[in-house]
Amino acid sequence: MHTSRVVNCFFVFEFAFLAAFLCALSALGLAQQPTAPEAPSAQPQVSPGTPSEFAEARKLMQQGKVDEAIAELQAIEARDPAAKGLSLEMGTAYYKKSDFVQAIDYLKKATAADPANSEAIQLLGISDYLGGHPADAIPLLEKVQGWYSRANVDASYILGICYIQTKNYDQARHAFAKMFAVPPDSAASYLFTARMLFRQEYDPVAEEYAQKAAALDPKLPLVHFLLGEFYLYKSRVPEAIAEFQKELSINPANAATYYKLGDAYSRVQKFEEAEQLLQRSIWLDATSTGPFILMGKVLQKKGELDLAVRALQRAATMDPNNPTTHHLLGQAYRDMGKKDEAESELKLAEELQTRDESRERPRP
Repeated sequence: MHTSRVVNCFFVFEFAFLAAFLCALSALGLAQQPTAPEAPSAQPQVSPGTPSEFAEARKLMQQGKVDEAIAELQAIEARDPAAKGLSLEMGTAYYKKSDFVQAIDYLKKATAADPANSEAIQLLGISDYLGGHPADAIPLLEKVQGWYSRANVDASYILGICYIQTKNYDQARHAFAKMFAVPPDSAASYLFTARMLFRQEYDPVAEEYAQKAAALDPKLPLVHFLLGEFYLYKSRVPEAIAEFQKELSINPANAATYYKLGDAYSRVQKFEEAEQLLQRSIWLDATSTGPFILMGKVLQKKGELDLAVRALQRAATMDPNNPTTHHLLGQAYRDMGKKDEAESELKLAEELQTRDESRERPRP
């Protein structure tokens, strides 16, 4: 297909065959950051037996006013230090504030007062994990798995990550197998664990587990995709290409595989092949910005600047705050001799990059 006809199809084909597995893992990725997960959006409720005096503090936490909630609870503590349920409420508030030292202190008091309180045990285990103590978290989370609203995160997932961080990979595999309801020795359990290991940057073990999954079931969807991602990340491009091709032979409607294979071909400067693969990815899923951005980069390398700009403008429309898109647009405009547009895009890219870096910078 001629390039102009290829890019004209951007706005026609709007298929979205998203892989449910990747979506699920993307959602789970929220729990990996060293901050407390956000509170659920439902209105706070006072459970039976909970003193009504805690209701205002819970309401404040629900509104994101954690410091005000802590002040409210401290006032209660000053009046009645032994108030039933106060330690759990204080522990929850400090957990949401990401003050895990204080959270752990109060939650230990809560579990001592009520050893059967599964919610307090789970929250203490997750606080131990988020506070950098995975070994302390494991015995607590082994007692209580599931999902409680205060934590707003699945403890089974956290338990699996704790096992990884303590290098108990087989136990991690069992935890993830239970979480996804698959047999612990199945190819799927090895695949899930390999994905988690890869995301936690345990690269050699991730490769080993992915290869084990592929050996157990060579036709398991996404197993070769994961291996391809791993090899591409390691710049082992020929191996990545081979794995992505295997994935397409068993899973030919996966848009992400065409995108990643196109990325691999672009790295070895096979731009015609890359363009064709990226177009297929866009045909299958026109909701992802990645293929449009890479398509713009590939077309720019080919010298087809007008078409590159169109692809990048589409990506900018979908995600206007991506600095990479605006940087590439600036380069394309500069190559076209459009100085003003180039300067505008490059300046915007720099501003967005600076903003992103400032958000990622840890507080003093």
